[in-house]
Parts: sequence; structure tokens; C-alpha cells
Amino acid sequence: MENKYKQNILITGGAGFIGSHVVRLFVDKYPEYNIINLDALTYAGNLANLKDIENRPNYTFVKADICDFDSILKIFKDHNITGVIHLAAESHVDRSIKDPFTFARTNVMGTLSLLQTAKECWNSPYEGNCFYHISTDEVYGTLQFDGTFFTETTKYDPHSPYSASKAGSDHFVRAFYDTYGLPTIVTNCSNNYGPYQFPEKLIPLFINNIRHNKPLPVYGKGENVRDWLYVEDHARAIDLIYHKGKIADTYNIGGFNEWKNIDLIKVIIKTVDRLLNRPEGQSEKLITYVTDRAGHDLRYAIDSSKLKNELGWEPSLQFEEGIEKTVKWYLDNQEWMDNVTSGDYQEYYQKMYINR
Repeated sequence: MENKYKQNILITGGAGFIGSHVVRLFVDKYPEYNIINLDALTYAGNLANLKDIENRPNYTFVKADICDFDSILKIFKDHNITGVIHLAAESHVDRSIKDPFTFARTNVMGTLSLLQTAKECWNSPYEGNCFYHISTDEVYGTLQFDGTFFTETTKYDPHSPYSASKAGSDHFVRAFYDTYGLPTIVTNCSNNYGPYQFPEKLIPLFINNIRHNKPLPVYGKGENVRDWLYVEDHARAIDLIYHKGKIADTYNIGGFNEWKNIDLIKVIIKTVDRLLNRPEGQSEKLITYVTDRAGHDLRYAIDSSKLKNELGWEPSLQFEEGIEKTVKWYLDNQEWMDNVTSGDYQEYYQKMYINR
């Protein structure tokens, strides 16, 4: 049967936080593309994130582990994959400190499995093919409070098992271009926030804890700085780079949005208290300072000027706008949050696909 689609794009980790936004954007925007969502449905993969598009004719979900080379090879052949947007990864720093082996396996060996599959299935000169790898600004290490920023030429200096595993995967992606000519692109992004984020991460965790009057654990004195990027802005950047980015190039994606953790937390508290009709600042008493994370990087800040100057991308939302939308979403979708925190989401969606 002749394939009616112009492209068959494999999006890995598409049931996760960032991945689900990218999948939805591509399914909605490109009905002429066949979008294959590959996810292992580990704890952070939630098909409820994509319930609104699960019956679209140009959308297919496949449950698989990216480290299973034979399964990935079969998926490439069965769906005639022409492009990859690779988001599947273990991403929580605290988990990486406790279990670095899992992070090395998924982030390094999983990426290598996908690269090797693409090399075997795509034919040189790879016209129309692209392997797009999404990475993190944490591979660059840490910055001081000196006004400097991470750029695409910043030396890698990872400080956690998570960032080390992502750095390793980045190097493999570039090596496959240099060695085999595989058409690759790498992007390094700052901290994402927005709807559908697993509540082990700071913003959804704190929104949920404020809602339930639970402690808000703050590492050290809360002075570490992060650059925050609204997830839908990141998805737009991925779309743009996939279609117009230069092969073998690197692009940094940041929000131009630096916040000290403690200042960010106070903005979240103020917003949640207001939307719950509580007295302003009432939940500040929930702040609890805890022992700092091992190897905790002081500051991340990304210079996205290359992406802006070359491809015309810039974030659409300032943080205050984005956090307002984000808090409202979590408060309006308390059933989603309760299902995730209880684990109920796994019982329905994972069994549904396991039993197919």
C-alpha cells in the first residue's frame, strides 16, 4: 500500500511532558505527516496527556524501550521512519544521583540504539532525513552571577549523573554525523514549565503542595538561578528547527527568563493563593529549607540569540504570563494531578496498551 504521508516522524518520549506538547503540535499542524509516538510508559509517561488526539488518523502510539535495538529497528521498518525527534530521556537530577545506571542506560545507550537504527535504515545521502536530538543546558555546567550566558560554543562541564548522561548522548549524536554523515541536529534547552509536567518537578510539585498545605522544600537558601521556558514555546522552537535548522548544527533554546528559586517560589505562592482566594502570602509559611542537593549548579542562563537571529524564534510569554497560565491549568485539572500523584494513570493507560 502506497504511503499517503509526506513524512513519517518518530517522536520518542512523546507521552512525557515536553514530548506530548511536541506530538500534539505536529499532529495538529501537519495532517500530511504521520506522527509515531514511541514511549516506554515509565513513571513519567502518561497517555492521558494526549487523550484529545489519540484517535487522529495521522497519529500512532507504539510502546517500546529505546534501548531495545531489535524493537526500534522493527518500528523504523514497519513505519518507514523518515525523521526522528528524540526526547525520550530520564531527566530528574535527584533520581540520577540515586540511580546513575538507569540514566546511563536510557540516555546514552538508548540514544545510541536510535542512531544506529537510523544509520542502518536510512540511505546516504540521507535526503529528507533528520535525526533531531533534544538535550539540556545542564551539560554546560554552571555559571556565576557575572552576566555570562551559555552559548552553542560553551565547553561541556556536566556536574551530575543526569547532565553527564545527556552530554554523552550529545557526543554520540555529533559523532554519528562526523563518522557516518547521519543528518543530525542538537538543541540544548533551559528549564521547561507548563501543563502536563510530572509533579516531581519544582513548579507542579509546589502548586500541588500549596493546594494541599504541604511543605515546600527549598534546597539550601534558594539562591540557585534557573532560566525558565514555557513548554509550548519550546515546542514551537522544535518545530522550527526540525524544518529549517541547519544539519550538524547546535541551537540553544532559552526563555530569557532568569529567576532565583526562592523568588520563583514566592511568585508561585502568590499566584496560587490568589487563585484559591486565600490571603496573599498565606502559604509562605510552608517554605521549608532543606540540605542542598549534591553538586547543585549555581546558575543556568541560555543565550538564544543564534536561534532568534537565524530562524526568527523568540519566546512568546514572559514568566508572569506563563506561570499564570500554568497555575490555572493545574488548578483546573486537579483530576489529572490526583491521578498522577496516586499512580492511577498507569493502571488504565498502561494496561490498555500492554493488553493490545
